[in-house]
Amino acid sequence: MEANPSIHRDGPVETSGAPLSEAQAAVVMLHGRGATADSILSLAPVLDVDGVAYLAPQAAGGAWYPNRFLAPIEGNEPWLTSSLAAVGDVVGQIARAGIAPERIVLLGFSQGACLALE
Repeated sequence: MEANPSIHRDGPVETSGAPLSEAQAAVVMLHGRGATADSILSLAPVLDVDGVAYLAPQAAGGAWYPNRFLAPIEGNEPWLTSSLAAVGDVVGQIARAGIAPERIVLLGFSQGACLALE
């Protein structure tokens, strides 16, 4: 991974479920290391909740940050900051669509779960 503060911010965001403009709630789905936005988005039909938009950003290189979550934060920079900014961008997009913060869920698997908690 290259050391660039905008590592993840221009990556694709895959979607499923209700169109964001019509959704009553949204789920931001964060994939694990080595996975893809499409792979975590495959959970959307299993969840199958009417009126919910599912959005899954793609991490550059398939990882949100290079080291384990237990590593000192400095060892995961600038990737961690870029990852959080990318998630913030998606949450901002959802908010601009009129969905209230309490109707936005962060869902992550493995490294994506650690990112959601951060």
